[in-house]
Formats: sequence, structure tokens, C-alpha cells
Amino acid sequence: MTDGEYAVHRQGLAMSAAVIALLGAEGAALAQTTPVYPVKPIRIIVPFTPGTGMDTLARTTGPKLAERLGQNVIVDNRPGASGNIGNEAVARAAPDGYTLMVTANTFAMTPALSKSLPFDPVRDFSPVADMATGIMALGVHPSLPVENVAMLETLARSQPNNSDLNYASPGNGTPQHLAAELFKQVMKANMTHVPYKGSAGAVTDLLGGQVPVMFLPLHTAMPHARTGRLRVLAQSGAKRSAVASTISTFDEAGARGVDVDFWYGMLAPGNLPREIVTRLNNETVAVLRLPDVRETLARQGLDPMTGTPEQFTQRVRADLAKWARVVAEARIVPD
Repeated sequence: MTDGEYAVHRQGLAMSAAVIALLGAEGAALAQTTPVYPVKPIRIIVPFTPGTGMDTLARTTGPKLAERLGQNVIVDNRPGASGNIGNEAVARAAPDGYTLMVTANTFAMTPALSKSLPFDPVRDFSPVADMATGIMALGVHPSLPVENVAMLETLARSQPNNSDLNYASPGNGTPQHLAAELFKQVMKANMTHVPYKGSAGAVTDLLGGQVPVMFLPLHTAMPHARTGRLRVLAQSGAKRSAVASTISTFDEAGARGVDVDFWYGMLAPGNLPREIVTRLNNETVAVLRLPDVRETLARQGLDPMTGTPEQFTQRVRADLAKWARVVAEARIVPD
């Protein structure tokens, strides 16, 4: 190599080193200016009042998520319009991971019960995590002459019209109402809906025999069943609950297709970046596996779930379609 060639070679090496140094500096600067999520407090909107199942779930998991994420997690109740006030607040929020929602399967019911919505339940939300399920029970007053689902089916089918056998619910469009309507459709049963303004009055009249049939949460039904004030004919779910091991599932009772579990999950605004969805799902699943969290939720009749965002997306979309069919067949008039 001549002296000239050597000089050119050294100059090329120097330029290469300078470029590498520059790229390294830019990469370091980029790393310093791109914060790792999260960098500020996270708000979890609950679209119903304090004390509901979703509120309990949010307030049980929120502090644990805060510990794992290194930021405060604030629960913000936004009740009203069957959950749609809270739903709209989340749909309109920035998709940055700082506004989340813990909701229930009412989210998949209200679109079929509303003439118009200020959001799209699919496009405007990012499903993050399927968090828990709750079991629904079919309860009857002991004075009703039925011992199982088949006997109730026979009695309900024998009614010449819907007016002779009534069932209670906490109100129009509630999960208990639509569960009973799905049961009627699957079993070809004739029953008349008696809506109440909340669960307390409905359960009171069920126990008093004023209204003989009701779908209600299993953890609400079982204490009354143990005292003989209520007869539980069946429970939802793929398998029997440990707290009701002698009670058949709907499938076992011959009511296949009466899929009426409550479910609870976390959603975020639509188009949430994939890496944030994954981080939130991973941390939520880890929290739901904690023994103290599972114990707290079990006392509320909730069974923690640990699915993927894709599985939760499938559940939400399937339920949107299912409840739309139920509402249409029952001819429930949207508000």
C-alpha cells in the first residue's frame, strides 16, 4: 500500500468511526427522550356505581397494578345511561394507556338496547384482559311446584300465554333480564317479565313468593337456598361451582345454550399500541394470580380469568352478536 493509499484508508476509517459515533449518540438521545410506559398516573373508569362487581374488581386489582407499574392507579366511577356515560368517556380518550375501563358484559348488551350510541363498541375500544366471571343461578320460590329445569320448562310451556308465570329482574336490559329471555327462547318457555328498580326489591319479592322465578348471581342465591327460602334449579358455567357442587349446570340440566355467565374485563380506547396492550395484559394477569386477590374476588362470587387480549376480543364480539339476537327475538324496544 502506497503512502497515498494508506492516507485514504485512514481517512475512510475515521469517517466510519464518526458515523458510528453519531448514530450511537442519536440512539442514546432517542432512548432518553422516549419514556417507558407508564410515566404518570393511570385512571380506571368504572361505568357503574361503587359497590358493583366491576367496582370491586377495579378497586381490588388497582393497587396491585400500581405496585407493578410504578404509578398510581385511580378508580373513577362514571355511572349513568346503563354504563354509556363511562363507555363514551373511554371511547373519546387518547389511546395512550392512561385511561382504562373495567366493565362487565353489560357492555355487550347495551348496544342492542340503545337506538343510537356516540361510539362504536368494536372500533372505539381495545380489549385488554378478560378479568373474571361470575355465575348466574336460576332460582324459584319453594312454593312453585318444580324441582328441576325440566319441570319448570314443562310448567312454562303449559301456560296459554305469558301472563300466568312471572319472573323478576332488577330492570329492563339488565343481565338478569336478558338471561331469562335467552332461557325462554332456548326452552320455548312462556314467562312474563316483571322489572324492578334494582336487585333488592326483586330479590325480596322472589323470597316472598310474589314473583316465583328469577335469574340472579349464584353468590346471592346460595345463602337463601341453604335456609330453604329459595330453590336453585341450575347454574351457569362449564362446570359446577365449588360453593354449589350439588346443583346442575344448565348443560347438565338439559338447557344447552343458556350461556349466561357474567363476565368482567378491561378495555382501553381504540388503537391502543400493541406494546401497551401486551404490558397491561401481562401485569393484569399477574395480579389476578395473586392468592390474596383471588380470595377477595371469591368472596364476591368472582372467578379470576387469565386470558389473552385476542381471547377477550373474541368474547366481546361474540356477546355483541348473541345479545343482539336475543333482544331482537324478544322484541325488546331500544331506549
